[in-house]
Amino acid sequence: MRSPDFMSEVVIQTESLRLILQSTEEILARIESLSPADRAEVSPDWLARVRASTAADPWTHGFSMVEQTSGAVIGSCAYKGPPDEGGVVEIAYEVDPEYQGRGYATEAARALVNFAFRSGQVRLVRAHTRAENNASMRVLAKCGFERIGEVVDPEDGLVWRWELQRGAA
Repeated sequence: MRSPDFMSEVVIQTESLRLILQSTEEILARIESLSPADRAEVSPDWLARVRASTAADPWTHGFSMVEQTSGAVIGSCAYKGPPDEGGVVEIAYEVDPEYQGRGYATEAARALVNFAFRSGQVRLVRAHTRAENNASMRVLAKCGFERIGEVVDPEDGLVWRWELQRGAA
């Protein structure tokens, strides 16, 4: 059962981070600041959902990762869309290079998982990584995700699928 104030929660506190719900304007400004190559990596479907939104929504807009001690925005984390009819939601995260290796991605991924399960709408959280050993797969393993296998994502090509069932971690 979802708590009545669930959707009014716009800041998620973790040990080292504040995850702050982004507005449409903030997202569009961040995308505009990207290089053309990085902009090409932005999902057209997600960008259309952001542009069509009338209010900030955790399932669409995602969160800025703010380091609590410095107040610096060090990355972002998000859901790739609202939970589907089967209660599945996918997470994504990125930490700016100068802040990588400090556990922030793990902390943000755990916070997204907890937020999703607390919503009462999610039974399974999914993530995809490149099909190689890398930092992102270590983040997911630390969070209790299980690698399910390889799949072809329509936007990212061959990836490893990771899943975490509610109650498994």
